[in-house]
Amino acid sequence: MDKVKNRWLIAASAVGIHVSIGAVYAYSVLKKPLLESIGWEFKQTAWAFSIAILFLGLSAAFLGRKVEKMGPRKSGMLSASFYSAGLIVAGLAVSLKSIYLFYLGYGVISGIGLGVGYICPVSTLVKWFPDRRGLATGLAIMGFGFGALLASSVIQYLIGSVGLSSTFFILGIVYFAIMMSAAQYLSPPPAGWVPEGFDADAKTGKKSIKADLAQVSSIEALGTVRFYYLWIMLFINITCGIAVISVASPLSQEIAGLTPVAAAAMVGAMGLFNGLGRIGWASFSDIIGRPMTYTVFFVVQIIAFFLLPQTTNAFLFQGIIFLILTCYGGGFASIPAYIGDMFGTKNLSAIHGNILTAWAVAGLAGPQLADYVRQTTGSYQQTLYIFAGLFVVALVVSIAIQFNIRALRNKKDEPVASASQMTMAR
Repeated sequence: MDKVKNRWLIAASAVGIHVSIGAVYAYSVLKKPLLESIGWEFKQTAWAFSIAILFLGLSAAFLGRKVEKMGPRKSGMLSASFYSAGLIVAGLAVSLKSIYLFYLGYGVISGIGLGVGYICPVSTLVKWFPDRRGLATGLAIMGFGFGALLASSVIQYLIGSVGLSSTFFILGIVYFAIMMSAAQYLSPPPAGWVPEGFDADAKTGKKSIKADLAQVSSIEALGTVRFYYLWIMLFINITCGIAVISVASPLSQEIAGLTPVAAAAMVGAMGLFNGLGRIGWASFSDIIGRPMTYTVFFVVQIIAFFLLPQTTNAFLFQGIIFLILTCYGGGFASIPAYIGDMFGTKNLSAIHGNILTAWAVAGLAGPQLADYVRQTTGSYQQTLYIFAGLFVVALVVSIAIQFNIRALRNKKDEPVASASQMTMAR
């Protein structure tokens, strides 16, 4: 036991990887320099980010099983290699003024690094924190949310100091060093390991510890209805959230009358609430359970999206937006623990990767839907009502999955298991 690694240092290593890849959300800082210094069109630069998110989801899905077999250390190193190589290729593309090479570097190659880097630390943390799954995954995915906040000012400084192409080269080298270093400490816990006092808490009743609903492969998970319930819930949560992020500035000016400066400040603060929601909601899910947490998400957002089109008070409008962003971030952070509860942790990377295809699809669908309805109706108000309706669907699904879980637990007649049994089953 003396050789067992410190699980909090494992968490810190996971955060290091997620903070690095989370810089992709700072892409908006790069848009204006790309437009001004190279002359690319707005739609051309926008596609690079969409391609990156698309390949994040695709690589997470198709490489999930490979990540589980390779282990977190090698997977972290693979992520570092792809992510940093993509940034360096993007820098070369800027020098050559080649938009297609930029798509290849920033979109495809970095996107693959994003997908692998997103799922490998999360799967590891769930195994190290059987007693605090939500907190553990919330910490890592909070790092992804805050990565943009940390990177934004750094990127702005570098562009002003060394130029745009050199900024990509420097970011590629720095993130490679951080991610490679963090990956070296990542490893799964030893067989049969549980945190100190975990079994005792279960036996004395200090903590109510439920066995995972099942222990299945990624292929077997695809054959269950609850996999698609989770996919639909995540898809709707991301579609509506990312759409709000994409139009937050014009939306706030149109409905609440914010000035462009005030709207820009609100957009900056949204990143903070996105990150806080990841750790806050995920930790809260350890208390009330993941199924109830998602139900609360959707009830809150149904109310929020119905109120938002009628909210002309600037302070109240921003408060509702920030609340929506906490739910958006919380959905990302809670889903890995939810997957562990439903399908076990043995193949969590692969199953998580498959479910993250919802992110890839939503990343394209959300902004496109918001823009289409805006052009069709001439207002963002109808868009918000449509999103409220989508959350009604999500709420129904969140209730349906709870009935499915209850039926399966009753069938197994195993509501509670000891921590040792849980760990050995994994």
